[in-house]
Amino acid sequence: MAVITTFAERVIDFNKQLVYDGELPEGFGVLNPYLDNPETMEVMRQFYEKYYSDQEQRKFLIGINPSRHGAGVTGVPFTDTKRLESICRIPMKSAHTHEISSVFMYDVIAAYGGPDTFYRKYYINSPFPLALIRFQNGKWVNANYYDDKQLFDMVKGFMIRSLQKHISLGLDTSEVIILGKKNAKFIQKLNQEANLFDRLITVDHPRFIQQYKSREKQLYIDKYLIALSK
Repeated sequence: MAVITTFAERVIDFNKQLVYDGELPEGFGVLNPYLDNPETMEVMRQFYEKYYSDQEQRKFLIGINPSRHGAGVTGVPFTDTKRLESICRIPMKSAHTHEISSVFMYDVIAAYGGPDTFYRKYYINSPFPLALIRFQNGKWVNANYYDDKQLFDMVKGFMIRSLQKHISLGLDTSEVIILGKKNAKFIQKLNQEANLFDRLITVDHPRFIQQYKSREKQLYIDKYLIALSK
């Protein structure tokens, strides 16, 4: 008899087994928060057990790849330690981070009805679900999987497999919401190759909105709410 698992259990198991052992171009690296900090695994487990302990199907919001200060620390997409504690009520003692994409995403979540309502219907993650970094001007900085053609070519197979694994967690593939216009172009390429989703909806990325369109934030929140209501 098959063992029935919750959405939370499937996500936690996915994250526990998450590792990238493929090649990267010179000057690029990968941060795996689940291996780097034991508390990350614990707060991630608490988060998914709090919001995903059911067998409901959810729709998918696709980011780019985690930042060093968001999911690269907490293990929870678009969630820095500030919002993990102040909104989700899950404190993290070993790290304290502020990530601007998290600020906007939780404004959207609040407008949608709060984390309980939002996470009951939606799951957020990325095609490359670990933090990418590159060495630039003498220091390590955030990187996007599409910043370098060689990087994208090297991680493309891993991203397709990751998306397929995300879908197997219990996601509705009739439509997907993609965060970021450039991200959408690359997800479209992956979708044409692997036939993952029926319909792609694109919204501007939270970081772009916070950095360049903050005066029009409510307009962009409304655009997200429209996309989420489809």
